[in-house]
Amino acid sequence: MENLKDYVRSIPDFPKKGILFRDITTLLKEGKIFKKVIDKLARYYKDKGIERVVVIESRGFVIGSALAYKLGAGVVLIRKKGKLPAKTVSIKYELEYGFDTLEMHYDAIEPGMKVLIVDDLLATGGTARATLNLVKKRKGKVVGFCFLIELTDLKGRRKLKGYDVYSLIKY
Repeated sequence: MENLKDYVRSIPDFPKKGILFRDITTLLKEGKIFKKVIDKLARYYKDKGIERVVVIESRGFVIGSALAYKLGAGVVLIRKKGKLPAKTVSIKYELEYGFDTLEMHYDAIEPGMKVLIVDDLLATGGTARATLNLVKKRKGKVVGFCFLIELTDLKGRRKLKGYDVYSLIKY
């Protein structure tokens, strides 16, 4: 596979000074590259018996939904508080500065279901860990975590210790 980093745009000082934002929209717009990415991820997860792909708002929706389609699995949306219309289960988690809350529909995961958690980027691991805890509230069995990009210096894998973490692009 060609170097996927060539398809990711780096934007300095976004959304605030000192942040180097990794923009995946430049990869997503290239149909053949996007297809290769999803096909590669699907090969990695094809024999894991995944029943639900849990996708984190919002770029995780794009990657995770395409992957779920390839795996024949259902999609579960993780949203910020107040965005889902039916009964939800929620979890409050700590950010670098303050707290936030994530929610999913209560009936999205049944106890014992095999779940894959997907997002576009692993940084500190806080959102992924909160999502893990949300899935655990419904007694889902997390098979692993899948990311398009991993920022290794931020050591997000530490918060996901004991779980399979797979990422295609590392910075």
